[in-house]
Amino acid sequence: MQIGLRLHDSAALPFEERLKTVHEQGFSCVHIALSKISDLSSDVVSLTPGYGFALARRFNAADLDIAVLGCYLNLCNPDEAALSKILKKYEANIRLASYLPCSVVGTETGAPNTSYDCSDREAVRSEEAYTFFRDNLKKVTGYAEKYGVTMAIEPVYKHIIYDAKRARRLLDEIESPNLRIIFDPVNLLDPKESDERHKEVISEAMDLLEEEISIIHLKDFIRKDDDFKAVGCGKGEMEYEDIIRFAVKKKPFIQATLENTTPDDAVSCREYIEQIERKIITEEMK
Repeated sequence: MQIGLRLHDSAALPFEERLKTVHEQGFSCVHIALSKISDLSSDVVSLTPGYGFALARRFNAADLDIAVLGCYLNLCNPDEAALSKILKKYEANIRLASYLPCSVVGTETGAPNTSYDCSDREAVRSEEAYTFFRDNLKKVTGYAEKYGVTMAIEPVYKHIIYDAKRARRLLDEIESPNLRIIFDPVNLLDPKESDERHKEVISEAMDLLEEEISIIHLKDFIRKDDDFKAVGCGKGEMEYEDIIRFAVKKKPFIQATLENTTPDDAVSCREYIEQIERKIITEEMK
């Protein structure tokens, strides 16, 4: 695996120093959300080709690829004016991605309200919410096709695309080679379900979405008050072997970005995952 880091989890340094530090820590790629990096602009009007080429030079100089250009906005916002601005933001990020060393423009899958509130599970999982999201994602994916850019959705158990079956349905209905999957195993797990059910959920995702999984997100969790607190890999209860075995056997050189690390534990989290990967590779070679 090519292991990367969520850039806003790295040390808060000037942009070019931040990239240099991430590379020196042994990472080969990043997940970047422009709005979370203080000395970068994320405004639609600023995302010009020149801006893209300038960023590309800096990433190339640091020997880093962009695994995910994050544009995690709500494509199911029912407010017409707000949704129009959101769609323009996606279009601007897609155009920018075409000038970058970038694998995918990534997004989660929203909730049918203006506040991105996922507490009403019935509304979030309704057929109406699914259809509205699908139709808006289809517009965005069509735009990405024109620029030769890949969109990738990240299913989350709280969101409209809450499991692998619904993600499979969405992929089949949009039917675009430019729509792929960001596989975040922890985000698919409902804290209220059993460990055995969690294993089933992850196995189902790897089976149903095998072809389209293009990026893996890796983090850990600690159970807290009937919920999960996200932490860096190796700091909690997550079992990674099946996931990493899937990557080793089915997805050679896939980009896998760490989440919820700190500047102090990022390297140890990377080394924890690499240790499991080496173990699995050794087993496969016997």
